[in-house]
Amino acid sequence: VRLVESGGGFVQTGGSLRLSCAASDRIFSTYTMGWFRQAPGKERDFVALIHWESGTTYYTDSVKGRFTISRDIAKDTVYLQMNSLKPEDTAVYFCAADRWGSGAVLPVGYGYWGQGTQVTVSS
Repeated sequence: VRLVESGGGFVQTGGSLRLSCAASDRIFSTYTMGWFRQAPGKERDFVALIHWESGTTYYTDSVKGRFTISRDIAKDTVYLQMNSLKPEDTAVYFCAADRWGSGAVLPVGYGYWGQGTQVTVSS
């Protein structure tokens, strides 16, 4: 499945952005969809995930209460609503798909990746 992210951009501290990730093929109920981010010179880190069928979500501690992951089953699209953005949220954000729904928080658990979208938060 091919994933295409959109919605990145430049915002000031405290601002909001909504990222979208559209899949080229149907996302089946076994899938877990995840968002990761990678800042310059750093590893790719887990941000959030959603189990496609149940809608169960999980977040890394640093974004809890500020970010919300959701999905539109009819559109095979997953979203990441990011509020109260901070400069430390600056990174390239990647959408990923795990067809076996393992709930992985490591990149190695995901077999499909988008190209990434840049999010820059100014102080």
